[in-house]
Amino acid sequence: MTFSKWLNTFVDEKGLDRKHVFEVNGSEEWGTNYIPLECVIEACMNVHRDDQAKIKETLVYIDFRNGNVMDFFEYLAKGLAQ
Repeated sequence: MTFSKWLNTFVDEKGLDRKHVFEVNGSEEWGTNYIPLECVIEACMNVHRDDQAKIKETLVYIDFRNGNVMDFFEYLAKGLAQ
């Protein structure tokens, strides 16, 4: 299964709202950013295969421990805002 298919399945099975918007601080020049989960997902699908493997590993780890995967997606959104 490709990473994109896996990630879409994961998001759907968790019932995550793809329209959820993260409000994150960017650089001083850009200020506050409003980044939808669907944009974070899209960005994840477009990173190097090694980074995709790390993202998958982290999401599986968080999920296995009954953590909130949206916290990790917010962390990724903050990275996009920088």
